[in-house]
Amino acid sequence: MKLLSGCTLNVGGRRFPFTSDLVTHLPLSRLSRLNRCVSESELLEFCDDYDRETNELFFDRHSDAFSFIVAYAQHGALRLAPSMCELSFLNELLYWGLDSAELQTCCQRRLDQRMSDCYVHFFPECRFSDYGLFYQSDRHIGEGCGSRWRGWMEAVRRTFEEPTSSLAAQILASLSVLFVLISMVMLCASTLPDWSRDETMETHRLVESICIGWFTAECTLRFLVSQDKCEFVRRPLNVIDILAIAPYYVSVLVSFLTGEDSELQRAGVMLRVLRMMRIFWLIKLARHFLGLQTLGLTLRRCYREMLTLLVFVGVAMAIFSAWAQLLEYDLLRARNQDYASIPAACWWVIISMTTVGYGDMYPVTVAGRVLGGVCVVSGIVLLALPITFIYHSFVQCYHELKVQSSRDQYVLESARDP
Repeated sequence: MKLLSGCTLNVGGRRFPFTSDLVTHLPLSRLSRLNRCVSESELLEFCDDYDRETNELFFDRHSDAFSFIVAYAQHGALRLAPSMCELSFLNELLYWGLDSAELQTCCQRRLDQRMSDCYVHFFPECRFSDYGLFYQSDRHIGEGCGSRWRGWMEAVRRTFEEPTSSLAAQILASLSVLFVLISMVMLCASTLPDWSRDETMETHRLVESICIGWFTAECTLRFLVSQDKCEFVRRPLNVIDILAIAPYYVSVLVSFLTGEDSELQRAGVMLRVLRMMRIFWLIKLARHFLGLQTLGLTLRRCYREMLTLLVFVGVAMAIFSAWAQLLEYDLLRARNQDYASIPAACWWVIISMTTVGYGDMYPVTVAGRVLGGVCVVSGIVLLALPITFIYHSFVQCYHELKVQSSRDQYVLESARDP
């Protein structure tokens, strides 16, 4: 029989019925832990007081914040309380076992902006044992969180997925970065003319095999300890890991099947293409560097602005290349061979609009030079319009990731030093 059957929650002087909906819709909160208690002593670990006669639990917390949490349980939308400070509301969320990620997008941005303005990245009254990673672990491993096997799997997952979670995670992250850098140095060095000697090639193959072995073991272990295997495969960084590792095994397989048969030259071309795909290993560094994460998040959020930028460039390139071909080759009989066709003139337009100007081709007629000036000015204006939105999104993404990183780091430090 449940100890809290039909009890009342007294939060800051306001009474709330303890219904099954609260536990059903918020299975990761402090309430679910209360619901599993079988004695008064256990109850008092998660509440401030308990009245046996009235079967009432007392919490010295903000009642308005809890009313929004109850509304979240009933309607599935968590918003900031308009009468509360954003930072105080976040403290209440963490106390009850919720994370700011549950907030609606507009409220999440408002909270992050508030934290950024106040230079507050963590909250001293927050304790790991009350909320934070304990509940995040509950979110992933559910009711069986007490199992040693599940706890070990979660610890291994955090070690590989969260570089700042422990000393072992930091060591593994450092080794991963080291292997990426070694692999990139070897890839670049293998293209040098003096690298084709037999002794050097043997050393290169040995180092390459060691790096591939490390990346394969890392990716395999991360896959085995992940909670959702399908979600793991769908993540962009994991897809990049697989695409970077697979070419090595494909090239080994092709070499084994074809050997040194000189008739299969096209297979050799394919092997060189596959070997160059290892450059994708550099993207693995995004796991460990906030700047690369910010770039990826910005590109994902600003894909519409990026498409707008491409449309602007494409339309301008079509217009200016047609006029350049007409003025430099057809109309004024200048017969500038660099502008003999519209596709050839497109190259001149793109380097002019981006103000690069390699100097490999340029207009020789007065009309063509006037057109070139208009092309340059138009390029500056057209590129500046969408780039402004992309810049602001980049700054916002950087602040969000920085705040989240600081918050996670503090919770992890609280876990190690309770």
